[in-house]
Amino acid sequence: MYFLDWLVIGVFFLIMLGIGFWSFGKVKGSKDFFVAGGNLPWWLSGISHHVSGHSGAVFVAYAALAYTHGFSLYIWWAVPIFLVCFVGAFKIAPRWARLRLNFNIESPTEYLAIRYNVPTQQIIAWSGVLLKLFDVGAKWAAIGILLSGFTGVSITNGILISGGISLIYITIGGIWADVWTDFVQFIVQIAAGIVMFIIVLTKLGGINSIFTMWDKLPKENSQMFNEPYTFAYTIAFLIIAFFSYNGGTWNLATRFISSPSGTEARKSALLSASLYLIWPLILFFPMWAAPILIPNIEDPTRSYVLLTQQFLPVGLVGLVLASLFAATMAMTSSDSNTIASVITRDILPVITPKFKNLSQKQSLKVARISTFLFIFLTLILAIYSDVFGGVLGLLISWFAALVGPVSIPMLLGLFPLFRHCNSKAAIISIISGLATFALVNSLEGIALSIEIGSPISVSLLTFTLVGFLNRNKAVSSEVVDLLNSISKDHPENLTDSKKQITL
Repeated sequence: MYFLDWLVIGVFFLIMLGIGFWSFGKVKGSKDFFVAGGNLPWWLSGISHHVSGHSGAVFVAYAALAYTHGFSLYIWWAVPIFLVCFVGAFKIAPRWARLRLNFNIESPTEYLAIRYNVPTQQIIAWSGVLLKLFDVGAKWAAIGILLSGFTGVSITNGILISGGISLIYITIGGIWADVWTDFVQFIVQIAAGIVMFIIVLTKLGGINSIFTMWDKLPKENSQMFNEPYTFAYTIAFLIIAFFSYNGGTWNLATRFISSPSGTEARKSALLSASLYLIWPLILFFPMWAAPILIPNIEDPTRSYVLLTQQFLPVGLVGLVLASLFAATMAMTSSDSNTIASVITRDILPVITPKFKNLSQKQSLKVARISTFLFIFLTLILAIYSDVFGGVLGLLISWFAALVGPVSIPMLLGLFPLFRHCNSKAAIISIISGLATFALVNSLEGIALSIEIGSPISVSLLTFTLVGFLNRNKAVSSEVVDLLNSISKDHPENLTDSKKQITL
């Protein structure tokens, strides 16, 4: 790291703060803070959805997989996400926007109080918030480790620098600060990725190396599927990604909720899908070529870092490091904003009546306090992550397992086809998914595809089965009205009394 590298990183962080203070003027109430007043442009929403869908793990863990397993990374990761976002653009994304238009929701779990009941909503909300504390804390710790590896600063200081800046701009500017910083972070990531792509291409001998370099790599690196990332694993990941990227991961649902209409939400999802199809081919190329340029790396997770340090000129190292920050800060910031919306809109009003029926200004104050406290707690967890040790890792694993089962009732609950799937179906599906996760993780020799795919598959099966058994039971008029109102952009015969969710 040279002065110019530090300067690039410093400018990047100043831009993040500047966007936060600029966004302050756009936020007048909690609706602006959480869902941008429903005025988020489709192109900005699409970019934010894309950037918020992956973290710095792409440059560390995925870089290692690109080094050891080659092209299969694109097949099992990028292609499934493209497919699920493309399908979701027509089937799911518009429904999230219509929920806000017809029921004034500001959080992705808010509608669950009508769709199922308040206890079911609280189970989903509390489980997500508590486990996200550790998930986001782990991401801050990862940023601290990255910064320490590049610059030599302590991990704690790395956590405080990146987390402290995010805490300021998200608490001040809400989702507007989040999406605009996502946009800047996207530009930084694109610039750094293209520079690295061109330099590696030059080192390999020109544009023809895109096709010829595979002859210099192990044969399996050019295959579509490479153990343990088999076709079965890809299908399992496809199922999980369908629910995660279409709203089971709450911060991604917020991008659609904030859209002006179902049509705009659809365009947003299509843009994100296109980026997942095209951009990884450029981003991953240097990682695929790394075994040729830097052979026999003992720790493949350092492959992208070593490429950066060996081949990029002064200044551009700082740009790449900024892109690493950008990828993770995008996820942590959007997570924090969305979790604050769940706390403010769904949890606090149930805990005490004084948080019910707040004005937009009162709700904004609660929103900022919730955001600040949530991020502050995640930073504490990140700093003391060593103390938690295996417990932290266990909770993160359980969060990954919970995303699938929890997202089943959240997303399938949007469709009239599953109208008979009630609160009992939702709770049973969540419990059965978690029990399956515990079971498969207690067994040895289980295929990776079964390990990651069985919890969500069991949840899906039980949710559908309980709904089928309930097929002769009447569905409440509130649920029928909700499902009908989000099936098209211009709902009819929806009474004003049903246009807002109340607890």
